[in-house]
Amino acid sequence: MDFKTARRRMVESQVRTNDVTDLRLQAALETIPREMFLPSDLREQAYVERELPYAPGRSMLTARDFAKLVAAADPRPGDLCLDAVAGTGYSTAVLAGLVDMVVAVESDEALAAAAQENLTQLDVANAAVIIGDSLKGAPDQGPFDLILVDGVIEIRPDALLAQLKDGGRLAAIERREGVSRGVVYRRSGDAFAAKEKFDAMAKTVLPGFAAAKSFVF
Repeated sequence: MDFKTARRRMVESQVRTNDVTDLRLQAALETIPREMFLPSDLREQAYVERELPYAPGRSMLTARDFAKLVAAADPRPGDLCLDAVAGTGYSTAVLAGLVDMVVAVESDEALAAAAQENLTQLDVANAAVIIGDSLKGAPDQGPFDLILVDGVIEIRPDALLAQLKDGGRLAAIERREGVSRGVVYRRSGDAFAAKEKFDAMAKTVLPGFAAAKSFVF
């Protein structure tokens, strides 16, 4: 399969056509090989428009959802960024091309090792992968200008929000009552304002970020 051509077509048909106009982000998506971050049996599906499960409870977002989420987060060249759920490192690699430094947290040791190996192979020098609880983030490494949660959450990530600088942003896909939407939180002092940015297709809720099941009588 010609992955380079597939990446270009992905950007042309799934990213640009969905109002993602940031040229730096488009270039990163066209450069970073999505297939590299998937198991070998899924690599030829890397550029299809659906979520791709690569580990228990983990799925790679569609290019459309991922691109819109990163664009909404507004990554800037001088930012210190927390990639709260590194997975195998795809989101970390993309962010590293857009910000100054990325701290990537991954709770699964095998995934963290895969992420570090992938980043090393791509010569990504401005990102560090640490093993830890994604829900708790990396408070010793912050505060952060930007926090990305690469996936679906059902709860407000208060511990992560507390690690934002004043004026900092946190982007995630929130799922409420069966509907997923890209949301960006912005910190102002001790207050956090959330703004919905786009409707998302993603459904797979990240481990640790699911709402407690309520008992229905």
